[in-house]
Amino acid sequence: MLNSVCVGCILLTVMEFHIKHTWDSLPVDHEPDGLLMQVTAPFFNHPPAPAGPPGEPFPGLWDYEVVESFFLNNNTEQYLEVEVCPHGQHLILLLNGKHNLPLLFKANIEDNKWKGEALLPWRYFPQGINKMNSYAIHGSGAGRTYEALYPVPREDLQEGQGPDFHQLEYFQDFTLQSIMGDDWVQPESDLWDLASK
Repeated sequence: MLNSVCVGCILLTVMEFHIKHTWDSLPVDHEPDGLLMQVTAPFFNHPPAPAGPPGEPFPGLWDYEVVESFFLNNNTEQYLEVEVCPHGQHLILLLNGKHNLPLLFKANIEDNKWKGEALLPWRYFPQGINKMNSYAIHGSGAGRTYEALYPVPREDLQEGQGPDFHQLEYFQDFTLQSIMGDDWVQPESDLWDLASK
C-alpha cells in the first residue's frame, strides 16, 4: 500500500512492505513487520538497548534490535542504508559516502510492539534509485534472527554462508516515482555530489 500525506509544506510519503521470510528464505514465525516511513514491528527487547541516547546516531546499530532499509541505484551501486531501533537510536549510511547523519526519528514501545517514525530527507537518497530491500534483526548469539523483505533464495545459498545484507543482486525493483508520481523529479543531492568526488 502506498499513500502520501501532506503536512504543512512537507510531503510525507508512506511506504508499506511486509517482511515474511528470514534472510535465507525460511518463513517468519511471528506477525510480519511493516516498514513505512513509519515502522511497526514486534518488540523482542533482545539484545537490550544501545548505550547511546535516543534520537542520536549510534555506530554499530546493526548489532542490536533493528529494522534496516536499503535504497539502491543499481547502475552506480550507490545506496542509502537506514537503520532504526525501538529505543530511538538510528544510523544513516550513504554507501559510498558519509555516516552518522542526523535524522528526525522517534520510537515508541508499547507492550510487545514498537513503532517508529522517520523523515528521510531527499538529499540522503542517491539519484536514480531503482532497487530496494529491507531487513528486521533481533536476538543474539545462536538466537540472532535476520529477516528479509527480499530473501536470498535457498538454492543460491553457499555452504557455510551467513547473512549479508549487501548482496545487491537480491534487491528488487523500486523507484521513488512509484510513490511520488511519474512526473516527480528527485532533487539533486549535495551529499552524493560530494561523495562522488
